[in-house]
Amino acid sequence: MKLFVGLDVSLEKTAICVISEHGKIVKEAQVASEPKALSCWICDQDGAIAAVGLEAGPLSQWLHRGLSDAGRPVVLMETRQVKGALKAMPIKTDRRDAEGIARLLHLGWFRPVHCKSVSAQEVRAVLSPRKAVQQGFITLEMSLRGLLRNFGLKVGTISRGRFEQRIRELAAGNPMLEAATEPMLRARSALRRELAGLERNVRQLSQEDPVCRRLMSMPGIGAVVALTYRSAVDDPARFTSSKKVGPWVGLTPSRNQSGERDISGGITKAGDVNLRRALCQAATVMMYEEGQKTVRGTVFPTIGGRASWLRTWAAKLARRRGAKRAMVGLAHRIAVILHRMWKDDTLPRT
Repeated sequence: MKLFVGLDVSLEKTAICVISEHGKIVKEAQVASEPKALSCWICDQDGAIAAVGLEAGPLSQWLHRGLSDAGRPVVLMETRQVKGALKAMPIKTDRRDAEGIARLLHLGWFRPVHCKSVSAQEVRAVLSPRKAVQQGFITLEMSLRGLLRNFGLKVGTISRGRFEQRIRELAAGNPMLEAATEPMLRARSALRRELAGLERNVRQLSQEDPVCRRLMSMPGIGAVVALTYRSAVDDPARFTSSKKVGPWVGLTPSRNQSGERDISGGITKAGDVNLRRALCQAATVMMYEEGQKTVRGTVFPTIGGRASWLRTWAAKLARRRGAKRAMVGLAHRIAVILHRMWKDDTLPRT
């Protein structure tokens, strides 16, 4: 008898539901969220394990790798689809979620998710702290500006190097403001040093990776964007066509059609949010930053430096549909081109 095993993973315990090939619940249990414990429990079941399914989440990559190494037929299931299906259940518990995952597995109504390699997860482990430190650094600066603004003290436009001196100048002579700003300035200084160290680490990783060096040969693609793309895609062979990368990242228009209604809305925003943000930043750099040395137009900035077919295409699209749509369209094209460069081992077309 074929068995379908659904796992609802939490931090300490994992709810398990086993369903037979006829749709009948065979067994339910709770096991520690450890690959060895789960593998031993699954091995003790009477019957042939057809598939083991778990929802993609924080622990899923680790558990998937451990169960795969133990020889279990495990699959990762797309989070948005699983959550949408489980919403139909009137009562939500871990036990019922495990049953719902097992039934989705039994029916085959699920979308498998790629389990990232260890190297890709390690790269993301470097990019995530960099983003967290950068956000903390910016938050501190904005808090200092808001703190002084309450007293009519305006920091204004100033470089990062002179920011600390400017804050001390504005707070001078007021003991309460000095006592309030000094700890924040010390914390900002520490975050700035750590951020500089992480930036060096990111640049070194990108220079040591041949794939990242190739991706960075495209205008607008820096070390952060290349590493983000490298770690998110992980294996270019899992896309049968480069055109499928755009919808996977969520850079294609959504559609809601029913009867006489047919609405095309904004982008779907599916997939990796960090990769989507990085691609949009790369498109913005290609559209705007390269043109800052020249004159900006009223609709679309004049592109500086060497012209390219991609910039020309984005400029024409911006004049027809607006700069925001052109940025999204350019990000979509960048994602497709980077995948083709990676898969074919080629350089971008000028």
